[in-house]
Amino acid sequence: MTKYQLAPMFFALSDPTRFAVVERLCRGGASVSELQRPFKMATPTFLRHLQILEEAGLVHSEKNGRVRTVALRGKSLVAVEKWAAHLRREAEARLDRLEDYIKTKED
Repeated sequence: MTKYQLAPMFFALSDPTRFAVVERLCRGGASVSELQRPFKMATPTFLRHLQILEEAGLVHSEKNGRVRTVALRGKSLVAVEKWAAHLRREAEARLDRLEDYIKTKED
């Protein structure tokens, strides 16, 4: 997964409501009404938040009768984690080089 494919995920997670929904889904799937309960917003507005999360590949939903259940797509978060780990390794390598440079100047 490229960094450009991650951009929609970061956009989706940049909103506090959507971020909170993803945090809640880490504990397991839930119905739309259960997910919406803590938020004071109209159903169409909340459904748009879920649509953005789904388009970003962070969640998926399925309808069973009259109930739509939403669940987290764990693999999408693995992609974000790998990207962040890559950035961390690069930053640590730069800091290690800076430390080595400073040590040579001190001697």
